[in-house]
Amino acid sequence: MKLIRMLLSIAFIAFLTGGILTGCDGFINQEKPIINENPDQGNQDIKDSEKNAPPTEKEQTPNQDQKDQNKTDEKDNPYANAPKVDPTEYHEKAIQVVAEPNDVAILVNKQYRLPDQYEPDDLVYPDVPFIFSEKVEKRKLRKVAAKALEKMFAAAEKDGVYLAGASGYRSQSTQVTIYNNYVDQDGKEKADRYSARPGHSEHQTGLSIDVSGISAECAVEECFADTAEAKWVADHAHEHGFIIRYPKDKENLTGYIYEPWHIRYVGKELAKEIFEQDITLEEYYNVAIPVNENK
Repeated sequence: MKLIRMLLSIAFIAFLTGGILTGCDGFINQEKPIINENPDQGNQDIKDSEKNAPPTEKEQTPNQDQKDQNKTDEKDNPYANAPKVDPTEYHEKAIQVVAEPNDVAILVNKQYRLPDQYEPDDLVYPDVPFIFSEKVEKRKLRKVAAKALEKMFAAAEKDGVYLAGASGYRSQSTQVTIYNNYVDQDGKEKADRYSARPGHSEHQTGLSIDVSGISAECAVEECFADTAEAKWVADHAHEHGFIIRYPKDKENLTGYIYEPWHIRYVGKELAKEIFEQDITLEEYYNVAIPVNENK
């Protein structure tokens, strides 16, 4: 009996000692798991982290993409911050001098004028036929436009269409004479519909040229639109970097009557975009307020 009591006592002491050695959580020489003693604080940390995290793509505001696009458009568009005006009239207070007159994508119209007496420094004589034989200034174009014109005329010839130049570069002094003659003939209001005031002429850029058929039939006249040459130009000019600068039914945007003969070099990429969207240079830059032609 004494032996049994002794053994029970030893076992009881061992049990107590073991509990002390292992601790109340039962881990021996092991790292206890980290337990957040304040669960509310942990949830708050997560919430704060989520609050400060950058928005995901799906969390962007609905208009974010459009705003970013508008910023890009404004950066790329040198005319983005200009006031919109009725393009059919000259608004003296709204007229601005273009900052980059040598840019092939330049906009010159009744609102935007060239620097006074501007003359391109790379004018050359394109190797194409003209409806006149004299070697005068209106045979000239800027080099980049001249090379493009040569390729366009060659492409037309392959299709059995024979084009000729009618009037290319025009100095400001020449435009003064031309415009004043038209004003004397038809009055200023009517002249402004088909002739640019000095400094506002696209011909002065050296990037524009009036074209015709080699026969000069209907040269610089509305009937040119019905010729095979005009139809070829309308369909293929953009392939060579040219646009019909004053298209039909767009006078309320360009400020000038339909001129199927007047083409303007803007580069292949821009010409393609304008052609495919069937828009004017004014619409491309979004600078004009369209007006009612019957106002």
